[in-house]
Amino acid sequence: MNHIILTKFWQNKSLEEMSADEWEALCDRCGLCCLHKTIDEDTGAIDCTSIACKFLNIDRCECGDYASRHKINPDCVDISSGNIEVLKWMPETCAYRLILENIPLPDWHYLISGDKETVHSTGNSARGKAVSEIYVHPDDV
Repeated sequence: MNHIILTKFWQNKSLEEMSADEWEALCDRCGLCCLHKTIDEDTGAIDCTSIACKFLNIDRCECGDYASRHKINPDCVDISSGNIEVLKWMPETCAYRLILENIPLPDWHYLISGDKETVHSTGNSARGKAVSEIYVHPDDV
């Protein structure tokens, strides 16, 4: 098993204390943060759509060009320990959000289950639930 998992760093460190590798390992690769959101102008309520960023590989729930994501998509938000608290649109199951709120990671998170497919098999990812924005044409309606 991976050394980073064996150390259970997420139980002993704040988000600010995590190394870059630990930060990346905390992400469960659900892809839900890459789905477009709508905001109700009257209530401010944020709803997640099933429309994914065109760069999201929906089957793998990973960015097709993660290293260059901010260059190829200027709207891509850089999620960090410095801004996670204000990103209210992040999924309730997001590990960054859970750690910030002192909530244990769910059993399906791969750091707990040891299996990166568990997030998908339990229905906690965008896999099978989303369509790429390249197939959505609002002007054709």
